[in-house]
Parts: sequence; structure tokens; C-alpha cells
Amino acid sequence: MHILEIPACVITNPGKQSTLTEVVIKIVTPLIIASFLIFLLVAIWIMKRHKKGKSKDVEKVLEIGTHQLVSYYEIQRATNNFDESNLIGEGSSGSVYKGALFGGTAVAIKVLDLENEQVCKSDYIRAFVLQFMPNGSLENWLYKEDRHLNLRQRVAVMLDAAMAVEYLHHGHVTPIVHCDLKPANILLDEDMVAHVGDFGISRILAISKSMAYTETLGTPGYIAPEYGSEGIVSASGDVYSYGIMLMEVLTKRRPTDEEICSDNLDLRKWITQSFSGNMMDVMDANLFSEKEQITSKSEMCIASMIELGLDCTKERAESRVTMKEVVKRLCKINNAFLET
Repeated sequence: MHILEIPACVITNPGKQSTLTEVVIKIVTPLIIASFLIFLLVAIWIMKRHKKGKSKDVEKVLEIGTHQLVSYYEIQRATNNFDESNLIGEGSSGSVYKGALFGGTAVAIKVLDLENEQVCKSDYIRAFVLQFMPNGSLENWLYKEDRHLNLRQRVAVMLDAAMAVEYLHHGHVTPIVHCDLKPANILLDEDMVAHVGDFGISRILAISKSMAYTETLGTPGYIAPEYGSEGIVSASGDVYSYGIMLMEVLTKRRPTDEEICSDNLDLRKWITQSFSGNMMDVMDANLFSEKEQITSKSEMCIASMIELGLDCTKERAESRVTMKEVVKRLCKINNAFLET
């Protein structure tokens, strides 16, 4: 080896090399496992905390909105398995049943028609559990023989309805348009306070837009001219419908009344013509009971309400008053009428 000038091989101890490898494995492996376990525990803790935070947010929303989740079983029990004897109404988007929850609370349960593509697509039942209105609709009070509202009650009901619609239009960042205001959708609770119901075809307007378009029409006679011909949905359309309803409440004449339509008139034109004669001749006879006398104050109240109805139903949408103005004027009319 020395002659060839090749360096001698270094002879290592195989036992010593094996021992070093074992030491490395014994130290490094536990560290890797420990690090992985710590990472896993931290990840689980973060996930649980995030999930807990979300559930608390949901609880807060439910508490703030005071909305109670009701099971299908309870809805089925409350309506006696959706028995027809509990059916109190049907609309384009579903059926309404009267029922009582386990606590005895009377409710109206609106079951959505899932076959209607405009409602939703689901294999499950969709329903709204709403406050039950024991005094029914304004339509029933106007046209049923056994029910009557005097002038004071009608003013109060229409003021309640106006305030509700004003809230829809001006109480949110994004206005809500009801699209189907009519006496059948004005519901009365046990204290005869009016509530606006049936939002089956209502629309939410974009913040930057004052109108939208739809193919779903409201009820003939209450539809604003621009809504029926072009499908334009706007707050002004609701104002028009409200104005028609206001005049109907005083005259007890539907906007589709055969006598009015046969003369090629609408409710607005028919009432406008009545101003040339005795306006009280076309008002509902049940505005006053036999014991009540028609006073100059009551006549002024009726005239002011009719004038407001005409301002709500002007042909051009931009010429109509807003619901804020409607509420302001109705409050003034109501206060003047109640003064002794």
C-alpha cells in the first residue's frame, strides 16, 4: 500500500455507528410526534372556538329577532294534520291554517306551495308560523253583512296600514315593495290594530335603484298603470294601491265594481265625478250608525281622505305622494276628527 502511495482505509466501529443512529431516532421521533400532536390539539381548539362563536352569533340573531323555530311535528299537530277545517285562506304562494302551539298560543301557519317555482325548490315542507289575527281581514269587515266599521275605526285602520307600508318603504336601507296591497291583505288583531300581510310577491329594491321589474302581477284594480303595462315595481306602485284601497274603504266600492266599469270608469274617475254633486251620496251608508249624526267635522274628514286617495292615485308615478306624506296627512286628519 505504501509502495502504491494509496492511503490506508479508515476502519470504523460498526457498533458505534448503530448506537448513534438509535440515539437520533429516539430523540427526533418523539419530538416530531409531540409537535404533530400539539399542532392537532391547537387546530381542534381553534375549530371548536370558531364553531362556538358561530353558534353564539346564531343565538343572538334568534334572541334579537325573537323568532322561534317550530318543528314539522308541531305544525302537523297544531293543524290536525293540515285538516281542511283549519284552513282559513289560500293564496298564490300557499295555504294558511289556524292552529295552536303546545303552549296554547294561537297562530296562523302559512304552508308554502313547493310546486310553485317562485317559492322554492325543496323536498321538505316550508312554512311560516305567524301571529293569528282573530278579527280577520279588512275585506271581511267591509263586505260581510254581520260586520261594520264606523268612520273612526276606518280612519284608525288605514292609519295603521299606512304606517306599516311607510316602514317597508323607508325603514330599511333597502326598500321593500309589497306589490299587492288590498283589503284582503290588511289583517286585524284582537285590538282591531291593522297589520299588513301576505308578502308572497313583494320585492326588495336595490339600494341604487328606485324600481325593479317583475312578471308577477298583483290584483286587478289595485295595480298601478305602469306596473300592469310594463311590469315596473316601485314604492309609487304601492302608494297607488293604497290610494285605491283608501277610497274603497270609504265608498265600499271595489275597483272592479261592475256598475263603475260598465260606464268605462275606474274608481278614481268615478269618485272625481262625485265631487261635482253631493259627495256623501257615494259614501258607504255604514260609515255612521243610526245614533250617529253626520257633522261638518266628519264630512271634512271624509273629504280630506278622498283628496289624499286621489293624490295617491295620480297617473304619473312621480306625481304621487310618498307614504311618509300619507302618514303625516292621515295623522293630521285623525287628530282633527278626534278633537271634541
